[in-house]
Amino acid sequence: MNADTLTAGVHAAMREVSERAILPRYRTLAGHEIVSKAADDVVTVADHESEAMLCERLSALLPEAAIVGEEGAHENPQVMRALDDQLCWIVDPLDGTNNFASGKPPFGVLVALADKGETIAGWIYDCLSGRFCHATKANGAFIDGQRITARSSGKSPPVAAISLIFMDLDQREKVKAHIAPHYALVDIPRCAAEQYPRLALGQNDVSVFERTLPWDHAAGILFLNEAGGKAARLDGSAYRVDEHDRPGLIGAATPQLWDELAERMGEI
Repeated sequence: MNADTLTAGVHAAMREVSERAILPRYRTLAGHEIVSKAADDVVTVADHESEAMLCERLSALLPEAAIVGEEGAHENPQVMRALDDQLCWIVDPLDGTNNFASGKPPFGVLVALADKGETIAGWIYDCLSGRFCHATKANGAFIDGQRITARSSGKSPPVAAISLIFMDLDQREKVKAHIAPHYALVDIPRCAAEQYPRLALGQNDVSVFERTLPWDHAAGILFLNEAGGKAARLDGSAYRVDEHDRPGLIGAATPQLWDELAERMGEI
């Protein structure tokens, strides 16, 4: 299957789950349809329905690929082993669940395709606007079919969305003291399906992430890098989905902005 055909199939699947499993539940969830999954993290009936539908649709597109879904991996961590050495889909059926459950945007759907630990394609769907971002390795990044080039905000100081949620207290204080003063801080959207497009579209210049789970980051990292921005580990090494337990990641609208933040992070 060629890349265009695959993208069309993934786009159709994402749009379908948004229209059938997600949007009908938006601001209509009953209390029992929202369940605490971990500290400061919830899952809803829409997450489960979306993942089940996506697994069915994606399996039909590429039957040879394993599927690593966020909710499936939560229930059975052994499915994560597929990330190590084979072709696999990586699915976040409802990214930004906390926002969704609170009745507010942003939220979306993330799908990536990886082979032996390397992301080779990624798709990002915004449920409310229908915005569709995608990238395949070495073929550029696109929004709604138009090729894009990442750009900075042009502001001074640069605009930063820094996630402190999963940092330990000591690291959090260091970032506040030594990194934050160099940037104009904005709230994080708590939704990677929104954060990576913001970096590419000149809304935010840099972001720092501590937790780097593949369903949150695989699609967005490839999209940003293919657009000409830069997303990488703090030491500059490439993000791999089979290193999901490794903390720390910087995303930036340009390589220069990435270098500047990485240097500052290396000093704390």
